[in-house]
Amino acid sequence: MRFNPSVCIAFVAIVTASCNNKPSTKDSGVPERTVFFDKSGMDTTVNPGDDFYRYANGKWYKETKIPASQSSWGTFNILADDNIKNLHGILDSLKTLSPAEGSKEQKIGDFYASGLDTVTIDKKGYDPIKPELAKIAAINDAQQLINFCADAYKEGSGYLFGFGVGPDDKNSNKNLAYFNQTGLGLPNREYYTKTDSASVKIRAAYGKYIAKLFILTGVDQAAAAKNAADIIKLETAIALSHSTPNELRDPVKNYHKFAVSDLQKKSGMDLNAIFSRMGFKTDTILVGQPKYFITLNTLLKSQPVALWKKQLTFMSLNSSANYLSQPFQDARFDFYGKVLNGQKVQKERWKRMTQIVDNDLGELLGQLYVDKYFTSDAKKRMLDLVNNLQTAYKDRIEKLDWMSPETKKKAIDKLNAFTKKIGYPDKWKSYDDVEIRRDTYFDNALSVSKHDYSELLKRINKPVDKMEWGMTPPTVNAYYNPSFNEIVFPAGILQFPFFDKNADDAINYGAIGAGIGHEMTHGFDDQGAQYDKNGNLKEWWTPQDAARFKTKTAAIGKQYDDYVVLKDLHVNGSLTMGENIADNGGIAIAYQAFKNTAQGKSDKKIDGLTPDQRFFLSFAQLWRSKQSDESTRMRISADPHSPDIYRVNGTLSNTEAWYKAFNIKPGDKMYKPETERIKIW
Repeated sequence: MRFNPSVCIAFVAIVTASCNNKPSTKDSGVPERTVFFDKSGMDTTVNPGDDFYRYANGKWYKETKIPASQSSWGTFNILADDNIKNLHGILDSLKTLSPAEGSKEQKIGDFYASGLDTVTIDKKGYDPIKPELAKIAAINDAQQLINFCADAYKEGSGYLFGFGVGPDDKNSNKNLAYFNQTGLGLPNREYYTKTDSASVKIRAAYGKYIAKLFILTGVDQAAAAKNAADIIKLETAIALSHSTPNELRDPVKNYHKFAVSDLQKKSGMDLNAIFSRMGFKTDTILVGQPKYFITLNTLLKSQPVALWKKQLTFMSLNSSANYLSQPFQDARFDFYGKVLNGQKVQKERWKRMTQIVDNDLGELLGQLYVDKYFTSDAKKRMLDLVNNLQTAYKDRIEKLDWMSPETKKKAIDKLNAFTKKIGYPDKWKSYDDVEIRRDTYFDNALSVSKHDYSELLKRINKPVDKMEWGMTPPTVNAYYNPSFNEIVFPAGILQFPFFDKNADDAINYGAIGAGIGHEMTHGFDDQGAQYDKNGNLKEWWTPQDAARFKTKTAAIGKQYDDYVVLKDLHVNGSLTMGENIADNGGIAIAYQAFKNTAQGKSDKKIDGLTPDQRFFLSFAQLWRSKQSDESTRMRISADPHSPDIYRVNGTLSNTEAWYKAFNIKPGDKMYKPETERIKIW
């Protein structure tokens, strides 16, 4: 399935595990929760109109330290960490079983066990990838190099071509092969071009990491350093062909449909031969960033084969490092964990393996997870919330003062056409061709990769299966996919503090309700609004309405551009545009839906707080977090989500009901005159 971050918009930067905080489950024996709000974490010495984020979370923020194994810590991380323990409990329980060969219990249990067998893994060193390194060493010319890159896809690797399969953006019912820019070891082109001191230090550390991988394979230090310098120079040339993170957000600019014969002439590459070696035939493909492939072809011809062999050797070592012996894992962590993210130590091995099993065999582990931790009552309650927000959204669209009746009708048609996926898939994926053994960790991971690639090939030029999911059931996240026109809420996120079937409506609507509204609004943000109700990239707005919408989105971009992080580092209002629109729309829709409930219509206080105050505090406490400076810098450069403080303060400064709930007045730092409060949806 094509799961491209540029079109599948997640609620939060991907959390690599899932959640469960003291759940009320089918058989866990844990008492049901009765307290749903953390008053102890507030700092009531802060004026809520000056900094509502600190007012809601200040005491927690002052007292919280980021664990050494984390780059950030907050609600999402805590839930993810708790749920790793639940998933670990499931995996650990399989030790005492003797499951049938090929069963889901055998595959996930043995995969997990193989990853914990560090004695065997360390004994093998980098032996598992020596056959691939030998193939790279045997390359003699540019054609052999291209052949290797293509052949490697069938072996579970694949380099330089950025290949995938997914819906044609302008014909969402048909899958096409697509190609995107790739070839970099740093997050994006800015890491190669920026000259500030932080970027220079990162590139220096990256060079040391590259050299370290070569040294671990027996290359002497001087030669390894030369290899690293050459590779960074080559990657810099590649990076200059890359679109920026901002540019990647434009679905029109990243849609290029080619007849293969035409692209062959344009790129100068024998694409039919490449595709044949990759294992498929087609006469039509999508290319996200043609400039990359034109530059790649030029570089393949102009740069020495010996340099490309160094690059491929590094790419092989880098992509495999976490599946090799401890020195390779440590080298990768020292750069990607410490330097880029600010982690001090690696997570425990069992936690990392739990996450890998969830990532690689998620719909096998997910079946055991939902059996234990997800109830039909929770699914029903969640569906009620979704339906209530959908009704509120329809009402808001009908009352918009800036949109014509013609466009309103099409917007409501799209809203009504949303597919709602809650908890887990109706049909589980099959992993019948995945072979797992307890003593072959690297080969197990390779078998999963080969399976994933085989599944991609089966989809080329075939109808799209819109029942597929892009996240595993235990994931703490949610997403909207414009090609499917769907909102998706895995079981992992449907737990406290996002959701509890026993919580009062203020808590649920302020938390998961805002999340539901957020994902719905992604269907109408600056990206999602370019797709029609059937998931096709198609203009459905009147020109006048499109112009008014663009004016409003520009205003929200300017608002977030002005927010400062880490001294002079600003939020990127263009990169975060879609998420900011979704945050603002989400809270507005959730609040309106909440006001339709009995609690929303009352003034009865709980814990000394009115229903409206509990609603907004529930929302604010959902986003409590602390982040390392390193992680913050990387997120500002690459993450389409604003920092959590501005997901709260930026959003609420535009929300009229919040002003009334906390008596916000002129002179308060967050106060904005009513005429300056940005209202889109």
